[in-house]
Amino acid sequence: MAYRVSPEHTPKASSKRQHIVETAYRLFRQDGFHATGIDRIIAEAQVAKMTMYRHFPSKEGLIVEVLEERFRRFEEQLDRMAALSKQPEGMIDDIIGWYGRWFDRADFNGCLFAHALAEYGSPGHPVFEASVRQKESLRRRMADILAKLMSAAEAETASTAILMLIEGATLMAEMGQGGKAIDAARRAASDIIAAGRRT
Repeated sequence: MAYRVSPEHTPKASSKRQHIVETAYRLFRQDGFHATGIDRIIAEAQVAKMTMYRHFPSKEGLIVEVLEERFRRFEEQLDRMAALSKQPEGMIDDIIGWYGRWFDRADFNGCLFAHALAEYGSPGHPVFEASVRQKESLRRRMADILAKLMSAAEAETASTAILMLIEGATLMAEMGQGGKAIDAARRAASDIIAAGRRT
């Protein structure tokens, strides 16, 4: 018997789903999550309400999918940088440098994950958990890199401190001070790594 592909899994349906995700991402980035209603996303994406709810029965489900999509793209970019096989210090500097380039982009609107945490601050909420996964994944990646230079305990401490530097620099970039913030983050991260290697 021939296998029949359900409508939800056809290339056309997948393309429509991706279009909804990209449209929602643009609107969430510009105006925030609570301020962006489903009806506006439907109108901007030019899809039928039935199509929207077939792919995303709830707005929160759509938000989580948008965050997961951005998370996947971010991880892919970091994986490509890691494949260049630099020394650990260079790999951390590359991560910080990626943020600096992001700050300079015309469409920079701050961190979508941080904004999601601000709007959905209850632990256990799916949006909260999706945002925490991205932050923890970045910290874990940096800890694994730093463990090549120092003890596991020092790598945990250093990666947490460097994540705090990155988050602070991102906030300062929203204030129009991205260049100064990223330079300071680079210097401070270098000092943190040097201190961890000595202990």
